[in-house]
Amino acid sequence: MTLPLNPAMAATEPPPVMEARRWIAEARFSADRPLINVSQAAPVDPPPLALRQAIAEAALNDPAAHLYGPVLGLPALREEIASQWSASYGGTIRPTQVAITQGCNQAFCAVLATLAGAGDEVILPTPWYFNHKMWLDMAGVTAVPLPAGPGLIPEAERAATLITPRTRAIVLVSPNNPGGVEYPAETLRAFFDLARSRGLALIVDETYRDFDSRPGAPHDLFADPDWAGTLIHLYSFSKAYRLTGHRVGAIVAAEAQLAEVEKFLDTVAICPGQLGQIGALWGMRNLRQWVAGERDEILARRAAMISGFSALPDWKLLGCGAYFAYVEHPFPEASDALAKRMVHDAAILMLPGTMFQPATHPEGKRQLRIAFANIDTTGIAEMFRRLAAL
Repeated sequence: MTLPLNPAMAATEPPPVMEARRWIAEARFSADRPLINVSQAAPVDPPPLALRQAIAEAALNDPAAHLYGPVLGLPALREEIASQWSASYGGTIRPTQVAITQGCNQAFCAVLATLAGAGDEVILPTPWYFNHKMWLDMAGVTAVPLPAGPGLIPEAERAATLITPRTRAIVLVSPNNPGGVEYPAETLRAFFDLARSRGLALIVDETYRDFDSRPGAPHDLFADPDWAGTLIHLYSFSKAYRLTGHRVGAIVAAEAQLAEVEKFLDTVAICPGQLGQIGALWGMRNLRQWVAGERDEILARRAAMISGFSALPDWKLLGCGAYFAYVEHPFPEASDALAKRMVHDAAILMLPGTMFQPATHPEGKRQLRIAFANIDTTGIAEMFRRLAAL
């Protein structure tokens, strides 16, 4: 007997990272050629010792850390985000305009649940972050692909042609996953103006903002006195503080929007985990210089990626930044077949562009994503040696 299955869930593609892990389940790697895993954008090292000690101290000595907390997150963490974001973006953000979630993926799901229902449409630039597409599919919301322009930068003018009466939001990720590119401030402003003029939400996922190569704020959207009428900002503490297992994300949005978000969060998780929030708050208050060092290291790895591809003329580097390089490969086979072959022929695991593009976009078969943040410059050099010999 087969149990009933939600057709929207059945139509949703399997998680790409889990699919890629199955490719290496039966593979064998030698000590002199271990696997280079550049498939997932997540820190593999634990948080700094002092942050771990802060979490341990709370776990041992703060009874409230083990109880249900506020659905929208700890007030102290919401206040810290509002204060630091207001200063860094040059705008005014109130603590009541901040919500804490169980990771940034949950932040996206919660926000979209308040904006769009079955039959509605949301514009996603391609190549897109696959979990964004998966949630829309599960919810019965149509993901409308917006092919990125030159340099993998989406164009507001092109997005305007895709808006219909069913459109509810436009989603941008900067620095981009999977493309790595940093969207210019004028691009974000153009999308903000478009969304506001058409009564849409502009969702800007800035999970990787701590590794943006540019000095200063990446945009001035929060300086607009009516930013909350259009902008919804998403953030993750997983990358900057290595808190992936603790699942701490954030939403910055209008208070009315967060009142609807609260319904979703209370139903799904009741409240975000207390210990992760305590760690995130401690990190925000004490690890500014440490995060700056992490950024410097990521920028050094980015430089190594750009240099490495300059020595591989048959490959084309389409975008590079934050945790990712997005490339066009030179082989006749499609990228999904190539990615599987690379596991055995080069002991490299990376994700094919077919996981980031609609099936109707043939360019995905020529593309690959490399999540280079988990390998140092020595590992990057070894990866290029193997790619050259492939």
